[in-house]
Amino acid sequence: MLYVHFMNFIVYILFSESKNKFYIGFTSNLEERLIRHNQKSKGFTGNENDWKVVYTESYETKEIAHKRELQINSWKSRIKIQELIRNKE
Repeated sequence: MLYVHFMNFIVYILFSESKNKFYIGFTSNLEERLIRHNQKSKGFTGNENDWKVVYTESYETKEIAHKRELQINSWKSRIKIQELIRNKE
């Protein structure tokens, strides 16, 4: 018997109250990734540690997840991102 293991990739949107900003990314381990986002370090999310997951989508491949992340980022629209989050609820 052949077992095929599908690795789930998650496109996620984080929100920081203190920055009042969204961050869009993708990962295969959201829990670990969120911990890294909330450790003060360099980069967009690094200077705050109040990032919370407000939205997720799951994909079977890294390529599809990455394409979706790029698509959401290309909107450059806070309103469109807020609509996406609201429509998921």
